[in-house]
Amino acid sequence: MIGYYNYSVILTYVGLASAILGMTQAMQKNLRVAVLCLMFCGFCDMFDGAIARTCKRTEDEKTFGIQIDSLCDLVCFGVFPAMIGYATGIRTFFGYACMIFYVLAAVIRLGYFNVQEMNRVQAEGGKRKYYLGLPVTTTSLLIPSMLLLDIPTRLSVVRFYNFALLLLGLAFLSKIKVRKAYMHGLIVVAAIGTLVFFLMFKYGDKIVWLPFSIENL
Repeated sequence: MIGYYNYSVILTYVGLASAILGMTQAMQKNLRVAVLCLMFCGFCDMFDGAIARTCKRTEDEKTFGIQIDSLCDLVCFGVFPAMIGYATGIRTFFGYACMIFYVLAAVIRLGYFNVQEMNRVQAEGGKRKYYLGLPVTTTSLLIPSMLLLDIPTRLSVVRFYNFALLLLGLAFLSKIKVRKAYMHGLIVVAAIGTLVFFLMFKYGDKIVWLPFSIENL
C-alpha cells in the first residue's frame, strides 16, 4: 500500500474519524454530539504534533505528515463546522454563501500555511513562533464557546452561526499574528477546552438548537 505508516499520524487519523462521526451525528440532528466531536478533533490536533516529534522520521515522512495534517484539518475544521451550520437550519442564499466562503477561506489558509512553513524550515529551521492569520483549529474551541452563550442569554445564538462562519473565514485570511502555543500555553488551552467540553456535555441540551427545517438567517 502507498503512504507512510508510523504512530506519528495516528492521532491525526483519530481526529479525522471523529469529524466523520460528528458529521453523521449533525445530519441526524444530534447537534450536541456533533459539537463534542468537533472539540475532540481539536484535542487530537493539539497533541498530534508533539507525538510526531517523538518519532524518528525521514524527510519524506515529515513532509507526508505535514500534508496529512493539513488535509485532515480541512475536513475537521473546514468542512465539519460548515456541515454543523447546515444541520442547524441554514438554508438561505446568504447562509450558503457564508458556508462556502468559510470552507474556501480554510482551504486557502491551509495551502498558504504549507507553502510558508516549507519555505521557513528551509530558510530558518527551528520552531515557529507565530501564525499569520487565525489557525483553523481554533474553531474547535470558538464555535462551542459561542453556542454555550445561548444558555445564560437565551438569545438563540445559533441563529447567528452563519455570521460566525463569515467572521472566522475573514480571520483565517487576515494578516493578524497569533502566537503559537507550546508547553505552558497548551496546558492553559487544554484546561479551557476541557471546561468547555464538560459544559457542552452537561448543558448542551439546553441550547436552543433551531429545528432542522427552519431557515436560518
